[in-house]
This record gives sequence, C-alpha cells and structure tokens, in this order.
Amino acid sequence: MGRGKIEIKRIENSSNRQVTYSKRRNGIMKKAKEISVLCDAHVSVIIFANSGKMHEFCSPSTTLVDMLDQYHKLSGKRLWDAKHEHLDNEINRIKKENDSMQIQLRHLKGEDISNLSYKELMVLEEALENGITTLKSKQMEFVRMMRKHNEMMEEENQNLLFKLRQMHLDPMDDNVMEAQGVYDHQVADYEAQQQMPFAFRVQPMQPNLQERF
Repeated sequence: MGRGKIEIKRIENSSNRQVTYSKRRNGIMKKAKEISVLCDAHVSVIIFANSGKMHEFCSPSTTLVDMLDQYHKLSGKRLWDAKHEHLDNEINRIKKENDSMQIQLRHLKGEDISNLSYKELMVLEEALENGITTLKSKQMEFVRMMRKHNEMMEEENQNLLFKLRQMHLDPMDDNVMEAQGVYDHQVADYEAQQQMPFAFRVQPMQPNLQERF
C-alpha cells in the first residue's frame, strides 16, 4: 500500500514536530548537496529552527556573501538597510584611511618616494624635522629625570651611610672624647703657667714660717 498524504499544517505535538523537523531538514540538505554536485549549481540553504538554532549549507565553489551579492544584483532587492549601509561606508572609510597611513609610514621610512613631487618632499621633510625636534625634547626630559633620580638616590645613599655610622658608634666614645678634652685643657694651663715669671706663678697654700719664731 502506498504512503498516505499528510495535511500540511503545523504539527501540534512538540515531539512529533521535532522529529519531523530533523528528518525534513536532513532531506533538504541532502537534496541541496546532490543538486550542487550533479548539476554544478551554486546552492545555499539556511534553516532556522523555532528554537533559534541555525543550520546552513553552501556550495563549496562559492560563498554565502557571493551568493547574496549575486541575488542582490539579479533581483534588484535591497538586502541591507540604512544602518548596514552606514556601517559598510564606515568600514570602507577606515580601510582607505589605513591605506593612506600605510603609505605615509613608508614615506617616513624613505620608501616609495621616487614619485613624490617637490612640494610633497618638502612637506615630508618638515614632518621629519618636527618629529626629530619632539624626539630630542623627549630625550632631554628623560635625561633630566634620570639626573634628578640619580641625585635623589645619591642623597638617600649618603643618609643611609650616616645612619649606619651612627648605629656602629660605641656609646662610650662620647665620654672618652669629653675626658680627653679636659685633660688637654689641664695640660695647656700647666704649660702656660710654666712660661710665666716665678713671681706671678700661683703659689701653693703654705703656713707662714716666720710666725713660729
């Protein structure tokens, strides 16, 4: 007996609907591959399930973007809205700016300058001179910073050495120095007294011998 026809309408049972989707999707993909190989046709199939999951097939000899461009040209239908056109224009503008900057970079390196006019060469020379001036200014600023840093490091090193000496000094050294100073002062007084005339010398306290008689 032949297979009976089914009514083409939404399958209410979710399990049956998912099974039917998988079978029909695989069948469509298989037919797309077959017609692409047998007939050398450019085929692209995109399927979205109700869950949002995407399944796609595109002939190996082409790309989806090329297929859409060809469809756009042949059908005359607009595939992109104003937002996409603006983004496309912005991408093209950025590409052009990047190409221009690449050319300028090669010129600054001294490459591909044989076709430049005299005026363009003067502009290039001015740009290089300005760059050199800025570079020298940055170099001098860096040198000043390094000198200041070295001075700070030297000062900090001196402070650390001073603190280190203070930590290693004997606390009794101050008393020894003080005693040495008193001794030196007494010696100096004695020498000065010896140089004075005898009459002016300080006499020791002695009792008067004449009073005994």
